[in-house]
Amino acid sequence: MSDTTIRVLIADDEVIIRRGLISTVPWERYGMEVVADAPNGTRAWEAFLEHEPEVVITDIVMPGMTGIELIRKIKEYAPRTKALLLSCHRDFEYAKQGIKYGASGYLLKTDFSDEELGDYLEGFRSELRRPGQQAPAKSGGAEVSDADKSADVEGAIREWLHGIRDRFPAELERLLEGQWRWMREPTVPYLIGCGESDSGEGSAPAETGAVSVPAGAYGSGGAGPGDGSDRGGACVDGGALASAEAEAPGATATPGPATCAARLAAGLASAGLCAAAALSGQHVLLLVPQGERQAWNARLCALKAADPQLRWTEGAAFAGASGWLAEVRSLHGRIELETRHRVRIGEWPEPIAAAVRLIVEQADSQLSVAEAAHEVGLSRSHFSTLFKRVVGESFVAFTCRTKLGIASELLAASKLTVQDIADRVGMPDAKYFSKWFKRCTGQTPSHYRTERRMTDAR
Repeated sequence: MSDTTIRVLIADDEVIIRRGLISTVPWERYGMEVVADAPNGTRAWEAFLEHEPEVVITDIVMPGMTGIELIRKIKEYAPRTKALLLSCHRDFEYAKQGIKYGASGYLLKTDFSDEELGDYLEGFRSELRRPGQQAPAKSGGAEVSDADKSADVEGAIREWLHGIRDRFPAELERLLEGQWRWMREPTVPYLIGCGESDSGEGSAPAETGAVSVPAGAYGSGGAGPGDGSDRGGACVDGGALASAEAEAPGATATPGPATCAARLAAGLASAGLCAAAALSGQHVLLLVPQGERQAWNARLCALKAADPQLRWTEGAAFAGASGWLAEVRSLHGRIELETRHRVRIGEWPEPIAAAVRLIVEQADSQLSVAEAAHEVGLSRSHFSTLFKRVVGESFVAFTCRTKLGIASELLAASKLTVQDIADRVGMPDAKYFSKWFKRCTGQTPSHYRTERRMTDAR
């Protein structure tokens, strides 16, 4: 085994599972080697301490120490170790608990494919073997790098903003006791956009987490009133997918400016006392002391002189955790409506602006055209016609594009499982979600996640 080979530990109380994984997975393809296997959590922990593997694949329910407890201990000892759970259908709640402790995801023991496991292993290799990447850091030794800490904070913020898991508020309290202590005094937030600016009135939304969506991917995306495409979740039924497959064979993703915000955030962070985090491929959250607001406005104006596409929104000053959470959520709502969805409050008819807010806020549901029309006080026919004229695409197409943008962003920036992300966009069937996502982008969710992370790491 070379110094660059990634060490793997497999833990499962079923010997046939352990032996099957060891003998059938082409580990060398992923630059990996299985250094140990164990029949229970206690033996697995002992093997982990002996071999210090970088990847652990473990069953959830085992004698003695469970896989959940094993992952908790491993993550405390070596936070950058990658963990993957093997579960049965009945173990879903346990799997969610394991992900909370830091597992990257889970596979159903009776139902996972070689492609699904391969996607995880390829992702682990990409993350563990980035240029300059070292072996997993132990909590008692070298600390996790600043870059990894920053990426984890950014991922937690995005999950919180999208209403998935509430780990960020607790993380915020920790930050405010440490490196963000200065934010206990009055702080000014900015939400900065980089890359392409608005493409004109009535244009379709362009930002969907660096994914270009073929028109046919919506099935009935271009339909008008009375076409029967009532539900905003129509893109998740069999007919719409069949239509998409017929209209847009071979659809592929178009790489977007995935590192635009990351580069800007890194540059801002080195310019003075502040905190900067990329909230998407084109959006940066900047927080500065109120006393330095004037200096930062001058810096931003100088940056805009060099890059006219740079734009920002300044929020109200706040202090402490509750103010932080309220103001950042407010700013994110504005950028979602005004930048991602091209909604200009005061310029769009209020019923349409209200409908777009409903689509964004209820992305985890299947909001129908009729329901949206009722909510904003218009007839279905009038609403459908007005929506398409103002927004530039149908209600169904816009809803699907919104769901795809949220899914793409969460795949790129969070550690959520495909199932969790599918739930977030109103598609509880993860297999269907994966098929829909691939039809829209040309990539499976796991492959898209790996590609985005490799791009961001460059």
